[in-house]
Formats: sequence, structure tokens, C-alpha cells
Amino acid sequence: MLRSQFINNLRRSTRSFSTSLLASSDSTPASLGFQLSEDQLNIQDTARQFARDVIIPAAPHHDKTGEYPTEIIKQAWELGLVNTHIPSEYGGLGLGVFDTALISEQLAYGCSGIQTAIEANGLAEAPVILAANDAQKKKYLGRMSEEPLMAAYCVTEPGAGSDVAGAKTTAVKKGDKWIVNGQKMWITNGGKANWYFLLAKTDPAANAGKAFTGFIVDADSPGITVGRKEWNMGQRASDTRGITFEDVEVPDENRLGDVGQGFKIAMGAFDITRPLVASGAVGLAQRAMDEAAAYSVQRKTMGKPIVAHQAVAFMLADMAIQIEASRMMVWRAGWLRDQNKRNTYYASIAKALASETANKCASDAVQIFGGNGFNSEYPVEKLMRDAKIFTIYEGTSQIQRLIISRTIAEAAMQGQ
Repeated sequence: MLRSQFINNLRRSTRSFSTSLLASSDSTPASLGFQLSEDQLNIQDTARQFARDVIIPAAPHHDKTGEYPTEIIKQAWELGLVNTHIPSEYGGLGLGVFDTALISEQLAYGCSGIQTAIEANGLAEAPVILAANDAQKKKYLGRMSEEPLMAAYCVTEPGAGSDVAGAKTTAVKKGDKWIVNGQKMWITNGGKANWYFLLAKTDPAANAGKAFTGFIVDADSPGITVGRKEWNMGQRASDTRGITFEDVEVPDENRLGDVGQGFKIAMGAFDITRPLVASGAVGLAQRAMDEAAAYSVQRKTMGKPIVAHQAVAFMLADMAIQIEASRMMVWRAGWLRDQNKRNTYYASIAKALASETANKCASDAVQIFGGNGFNSEYPVEKLMRDAKIFTIYEGTSQIQRLIISRTIAEAAMQGQ
């Protein structure tokens, strides 16, 4: 009952935003302002308070033990901070990328590992939102709104990370079912998911654009083996595993879209999720700057706070420059997607810029803390470990530069 009342109130409060700032028609494009509405500020504040009151105190425990933050995710779900972009007709809030980015930044400020576990649901759900029929959406998105379940995006393989086209998992049609065989790797929420979005090769002779098909696979299907939880450098609250499919039967009714459209669907999801990953990186970077700034006014050397030394002050200034620029790119990429405009170019810029900003800010925060920064009793060494994955998952920084440079080259060749 409490969740239902909260969701209804939040849905009503966000309606004015979704129908004004982000709403548009073919004849009247929406304008973009930099002042968040009162409703957006309320959403942001809810996430901020949750991060500070619930996530930050618990984050060290989950980092040290690797324990999955089940109870924290349940609380976030109760507050409407999980599965935010599921359409309202399937029980969700139906928030756009812009609004969800406001939430993701705040959650990652608390702990990017916990935020990643939550955001992984959005990545798995994005292909379903983009390509599923009504029955599939009711079945799989609907259940996510009814109870705090997790989902996972099964695309990466041991030999196919950035090279998605090199994926070898196959799905062979037999009657009204598909038989899936293969192995996926580095799957976030892999051991906690209720269902997977799976990309499998259905036509080995076709090019990448037509060789793959997307499926929704129930996690309890016979033939699925869940690997061990990987102990990673950072973001240890997140559950990362390998998933093996051995003669797994998937009914044709669980196929997403047409046969051969899986690659397009899987890549299309990134236009939604890359700005959200970038917003998480911004949140971590902001946390690093705040921790460093607070420490710099307390720590004294040579008779004065270290913030009074230009060498330290300029490091903080550089953090602020990078964070503000990254946040603006996240907002632009999210706004464009909510306008149903292509945002791939800007999503890649946001992802590359924010992820590298997170790494630089975390590294500089450790430097400002000095020897204390290298110690696990202080928060910044965790931020430095957590930050690295932002330049790797959902498309490495090099892949983002490939997308950006190709867009520039295509425009130049067209004389635009």
C-alpha cells in the first residue's frame, strides 16, 4: 500500500515535467532549460536523501564483503527509485532518460556498485521497452513493478566484449521453440536475475546486422548454469557472473522483434542506458570532489589548510570543471532521447567524458588525501577502485571515440 501511494504521488508530480519541458510534437519542438522543475527537484531530493541515509552508511560493508545489497534495493524499489522508465501502463513511472539520470547520479554518489545493480535492471528492460509486444511487456515489465525483482542483460561473452558481432552463443529454431547454447560473461545481476535479455546468433551466414535475434529467457529455465560471483577491483556490491546456456529451450513467444533484428535492438538500448551510466560516473566524481574539498579545509600543512595552497585548490577547480561539463552532456543526451531524437553521438560523448572524469576526480581525491587516501579507512580509495569500470562497461572509452569519430567523418563526407 505504501509503495502504491508513493508511486501514484510521484507519477502525478512528474506528469507536468513530462508534458512540458520534454514534451514535443513534430511542429513544436520543446526547449531545454537548466532550471530543474519543482517536481524534478523532489525526485532528485528523494534519491539524494536515500543515498545519504541508507546507501552511504552501508557501502563499506558491501565493498568489503561483496554481499549483494538486497535489502537496500528493496527499499529503493519501495521509493520508486528502481525500474523508473517502465511505462505507466505496465505499472511503472514511465520516466524519461533525463529524470532517471537525476536519480542515478544521486544513487551513485552513495555507492556506484549499488547503483550499478539497480541500473542493470534498466539495461535489461530497455530492449523489452523498445521491441517487445504488449503481451511480453505485461508479463516481464509488469512483474518488475509488482515486486522487487532483478533482471540482466546477457550480451557480453568471454571472447566478445567490444566486438559484439563476434558473439558465438547460438539459438536454433526447432518447432515453436529455440534451442540456445553458449556462454555469456561479466553479466551484472547474473546470479540475481529473474529473467535475462539474451542476444544469440540465429543466422551464422548473415552479417552482424541480421545475424542476431533477441530473446527474453526466464532465469530458472533448465540448462542454465550460473557461474561464481566474480571478485572485482571495485563496485563489489554488484553481482557479476558468467552464465552458461546448454540446450536451453526458449519459446518463440519470447522472441523480441523479428528474427535478425537483435543486434539493432541491443545497440538501440545503449542510447537509453549510456547517459545513465554517465550520470552514475558524474555522481561518483561529485562524491570524490566533495570528500576532497571537505578534507582540504580540515587538513593543515605549513600552518594553513591545504585548500589554501594553490596546488590543491586548482585540483579542486579542475574537478568542478570536468564534473559540470560531464553533467551537461548527460542532460543533453538524455533530453534528446526523451525528444525521440537520435542521441547516439551525444550519448557516447557523455559516456566517455563522464567516465574519464570519474577516474580523474577519484585519483585526484586520493592525492589530496595523501597517505590517508591510500588507506581503506577513508572513502576515496574505494571511489578510485569503483571508478575504473566506467571506462569499460557499456562500451569502452575507445568504442565511444570510434562512434564519435565515425559520426564526425560521415558528416564531413556529406559536406555538413
